Amino acid sequence: MSERTAYASVEDVELLFRPLTPEERTRCEALLPRISDLLRQAAKNVGKDLDAMLEAGTLYESVAATVTVDIAARYLRQSTAGEPLSQESQTALGYNWQGTYAVPGGGIANAVMNNDLRRLGLVKRQRIGGIELYDPDQGRSGRSDGENADGH
Repeated sequence: MSERTAYASVEDVELLFRPLTPEERTRCEALLPRISDLLRQAAKNVGKDLDAMLEAGTLYESVAATVTVDIAARYLRQSTAGEPLSQESQTALGYNWQGTYAVPGGGIANAVMNNDLRRLGLVKRQRIGGIELYDPDQGRSGRSDGENADGH
């Protein structure tokens, strides 16, 4: 497996996000190359090469670094102490517990959002298109002999 560089460094994460604890720093060192490879794969899936885009100047290095830092920050915000819940409620006596998981399925790939891919130019913009179902010269009946569908 060839060694590719990450689009951002741990120092970038600390500058753009916040200072990291030693444990978070270790996790971040492992995350950054994986996030960069996820982005490379996302580009490959749409027929693009991020590294070539960076070399050609069609993508700024700072944009790739910022997207990588944003994904790393989003992932590092997830709790590792237990299950990552976005909401939790408990009641007593009859005991009832409810929780909503912040990241169903979890994982690094779920931390990558469409907005991240859009900033890298990897999401195609939606276009509106239409098909003319009826020939405007023939009318709605589809008849070309000049008669309408009711025979007139």
